[in-house]
Amino acid sequence: MYRLSILYGHPQDPTAFDEYYWNTHIPIAREMTGLKKWTIGHGESADPSLPSPYYLVVGLYADSRAELEAVLASPQGQAAVADVPNFATGGVTFVYSHERDLL
Repeated sequence: MYRLSILYGHPQDPTAFDEYYWNTHIPIAREMTGLKKWTIGHGESADPSLPSPYYLVVGLYADSRAELEAVLASPQGQAAVADVPNFATGGVTFVYSHERDLL
């Protein structure tokens, strides 16, 4: 299984980020087809006394990197990617990984 991790840095205005993300971006992104799994979680530091390096961590899953790239290359995927600069004021990083379940 392949995962595309989308790592959002801390936004300038977390309330505005959350509002836009959930009410505008997610409806756009939900139009994408071909994903096996999709996860979203707020970042938490391993050391509770330190802030997390990421505000939001998103995982998009498919059987191969080619399948993930096809999802993003689709018109719906392109619309979702094009929307990211509208709210990601803290920056965003995309990382592909080939994952293997060990348990």
